[in-house]
Amino acid sequence: RPGEPPLDLGNIPWLGHALEFGRDSASFLTRMKEKHGDIFTVLVKGRYVTVLLDPHSYDTVTWESRTKLDFHGYAVILMEKIFNVRLPHYDPSDEKAKMKLTLQHRDLQALTDAMYSNLRTVLLGEPAEAAGDWHKTGLFEFSYSALLRAGFLTLYGVEASPGTPESQAQDRTHSAEVFHTFRQLDLLFPKLARGSLSAGEKDSACSVRGRLWKLLSPASLAPRALRSSWLQSYLAHLEELGVSPEMQARALVLQLWATQGNMGPAAFWLLVFLLKNPEALAAVCEELERILLQTEQPVSPMGALPQKALDNTPVLDSVLSESLRLTAAPFITRDVVVDMALPLADGREFALRRGDRLLLFPFLSPQRDPEIYTDPEVFKYNRFLNPDGSEKRDFYKGGKRLKNYNMPWGAGHNQCLGKSYAIYSIKQFVFLMLTHFDLELVSTDEEIPKFDLSRYGFGLMQPEHDVAVQYRVRP
Repeated sequence: RPGEPPLDLGNIPWLGHALEFGRDSASFLTRMKEKHGDIFTVLVKGRYVTVLLDPHSYDTVTWESRTKLDFHGYAVILMEKIFNVRLPHYDPSDEKAKMKLTLQHRDLQALTDAMYSNLRTVLLGEPAEAAGDWHKTGLFEFSYSALLRAGFLTLYGVEASPGTPESQAQDRTHSAEVFHTFRQLDLLFPKLARGSLSAGEKDSACSVRGRLWKLLSPASLAPRALRSSWLQSYLAHLEELGVSPEMQARALVLQLWATQGNMGPAAFWLLVFLLKNPEALAAVCEELERILLQTEQPVSPMGALPQKALDNTPVLDSVLSESLRLTAAPFITRDVVVDMALPLADGREFALRRGDRLLLFPFLSPQRDPEIYTDPEVFKYNRFLNPDGSEKRDFYKGGKRLKNYNMPWGAGHNQCLGKSYAIYSIKQFVFLMLTHFDLELVSTDEEIPKFDLSRYGFGLMQPEHDVAVQYRVRP
């Protein structure tokens, strides 16, 4: 119709562009942008999806009222498809308001302290690790395992308080079981979301979910010590909704993925980029040493990273922002609830139809836009630093300063609540790895791996293959 974005139906009736979209979303949307500009509509499995790739206009979408653009319906579909979660009277805004209190402000310090303690338990507690011998492993599996296991212990509780060598050994064993079971489900995640599992994969998914529900059932978690205020609050919220214990377990598996599923992959990419860029690695190590000297806390095998240090790492912050810019590829999706006009920042206006879907893909724009970032495919550790060492926040497109220049944490009403907790956790892990371990690539010729293309749209990208490293705890 007049006033609507350019429409591209593809060559296959009803399916439209579904196959190409599912195979490699980034390449497909890049081609569509070159053909149609920064707003267009494509047909995908009978659904019309309008894609907006103008970052100056993103706030118009991310802050729009749910009465016009709603995330609720899409979230419920994913909850049911992947985790078999159905919550009565589910209100994402109410849930978000309750969870915000326990992931930010006064509770953040307690979470940060507990995460550091649990990272030490996972990384430094094994007697074999303490011997100083070299070990070979896949860096992705190592990073993902360490952060998810420590995060599980932080949010869902530990075996005993105060911890003993015996209880910490049980924590390592139990958290490893949780991770390995979770990882089996995580590998099936894209196919679960798209409804493309084979018969055998459906059986596997059913079995894995069943094991996770037992591991994370309220009854299994009840005797655990030091359960986070987040867990207590979330369980109380589910009780208020009248959710059965069985459905509570399913919801807790969903929350394990929501709170922990991206930190390990983020830490993996950060470490890979550092290992492949000696100048960046040296700059981060120098910063950590300088900060610890300033806080009068020498690097020791069990030394903690003070809160003051966590808040004063501009070089590490730049490295993290740059690695996330290159690897964070979530879709920001809204259902169009009513016929409406969508105003863009350049003054144009487009009509959207009720029942269609609106999609933003920050991975392409702003994060990979050559107008915003010089050599956007290249890792530059100081890209987010000013010459004086402060954080760089001034990036431009079309001669106009951007508000949304890097969006790994989402934006607007759906920005990640656990952003600060996740950033602190990743920093703590990197600190431990760089100050307590010798870590190196098994092969100096190791290339930075390509992406698993099936992961586009679901947060942090995962590698097509793991990276072999060797490590040891420093004597």
